Amino acid sequence: MTTGLDDEELRGRTPRDPASFEPLVERYSAALHGYFARRAPTAVDDLLAELWLQAYATRRGFDPARGSVRAWLFGVARNVLSAHWRWVAAARPDLPRAIGDDDPWEAVDNRLVAAGVAPRLRELLAQLSSDERELLLLVAWEQLTPSEAAAVVGMYPPRRPAPVCTAPATVCARAPPFDLTGDLK
Repeated sequence: MTTGLDDEELRGRTPRDPASFEPLVERYSAALHGYFARRAPTAVDDLLAELWLQAYATRRGFDPARGSVRAWLFGVARNVLSAHWRWVAAARPDLPRAIGDDDPWEAVDNRLVAAGVAPRLRELLAQLSSDERELLLLVAWEQLTPSEAAAVVGMYPPRRPAPVCTAPATVCARAPPFDLTGDLK
């Protein structure tokens, strides 16, 4: 029985016992499904299937010194998503690149419009690098630790402080204060 083992023990067993990979799928499918749903809602199931195929195929390359199994899986998910976006861009060059089904910020905008802060927040987020935005998303949406998020975007070893800790400060330093109704103070 492998369900009582921790992630690293399970991952370590998979080269000799492929069935021990199944509990990892059970543990992380919901979180990874959410990751894809927020970023590419029209392709979630295909992306999740591709993630598990790639994770299983590359399981021997996992290095526990570079982060947890969870962070590794989110890194694989990020690579799968990037490949998907490249494929969409190549297959459909007529689609606008700024906003589309795969833009995770559109869903955030939809929730913030009522508060009236979306244009300013979007402007501030645009000032962050794509890695800083991804770090914020991984911590806020996927509940990764800053170190896990840093590992996902390829920062080995995670810097101190992780950029996810400085990105909010960057945004906050440039933003006027908002009250709970969304009005500028």
